Amino acid sequence: MTFTASEIAARLGAECTGDGTVVVTGLASLRDAGPGDLSFVANPRYAADAAATRAGAVVVARDWNRPCVAPALLRAADPNQAFATAAALFAPPPIRYPVGVHPTAVVAPDVSLGTDVSIGPLCVVEAGARIGDRSILVAQCYLGRQATVGSDTLFYPQVTVRERVQIGDRCVIHNGVVIGSDGFGFTADDQGARHKIPQIGTVIVGNDVEIGANTTIDRARFGKTIIGHGVKIDNLVQIAHNVIIGDHTVIVAQVGIAGSARIGHHVILAGQVGVGGHVEVGDGAMIGAQAGIHKKVPPKAALVGSPAVPGEVFARMVVNWTKLDNMRQRLVALEQRLQRLEGRPTPPAS
Repeated sequence: MTFTASEIAARLGAECTGDGTVVVTGLASLRDAGPGDLSFVANPRYAADAAATRAGAVVVARDWNRPCVAPALLRAADPNQAFATAAALFAPPPIRYPVGVHPTAVVAPDVSLGTDVSIGPLCVVEAGARIGDRSILVAQCYLGRQATVGSDTLFYPQVTVRERVQIGDRCVIHNGVVIGSDGFGFTADDQGARHKIPQIGTVIVGNDVEIGANTTIDRARFGKTIIGHGVKIDNLVQIAHNVIIGDHTVIVAQVGIAGSARIGHHVILAGQVGVGGHVEVGDGAMIGAQAGIHKKVPPKAALVGSPAVPGEVFARMVVNWTKLDNMRQRLVALEQRLQRLEGRPTPPAS
């Protein structure tokens, strides 16, 4: 696909300044772009890259006033969103999976299939399962007994959805995801031997959820593990039994959420955040990377560190950490001076 800068601007609702006849054939980062590429800049920290880019056109904010050598600037209210829209113009057409059941798939006789469902090679769909209209199991997927999948949902290869789990409409489940495995529940006897606690609950995944590769979501001990509508989960996330995730929350890679934690709506958990069991994170909270959450987080809080503290507190702590060695040396010098004044032997500095 090829477009002129002016054509792209019209599709984005942006204002094109400069040479609107520039022909754009692809997308690239500011550093990698060539004369036929469209790029974007939304953060002033990348102003130097914008000033040196070879891109033919760059999407910028409406009030962008820093140097940019691209022949055409596309001024948009939200450069991130505008560039995402532009990316769709150049995206390859979606893969069309064949409607029907592949000959190598194993589908129980009483499974309910909606219209235009695609079940690919080597999939297994157990008794009593239901799959909604236009949903796709690409290949080697497993759907357990009495599990349900809504309409227009896509399972990439090797997704496992265990018995009685419910998946909503328009979900995207990436490779290797396991939903509904047993929660990690054991009890110890008098000799300290561990015995399994039956995990008899289920998992409910809402509509418009995306779950990244190799993420695992455990079934409830009893009741439900719940993933709300519009939740976006990255790769390699672990969500334990009886966790509740509110609508439109974002969970980034390698987050671990312990059992019975409650995460509000529109929360952001950055990479490698750990949330303790039975902890509540309020609506709209933002938790920085590698933070450890051990107690209740109020709504709209911004926390970082382990144990997590407000961002401004953590910034002061970091500044103080950088001064510790100098402070130690000063303290040693003061101790030696005091000892000399008191006439006591002075130990060597360490």
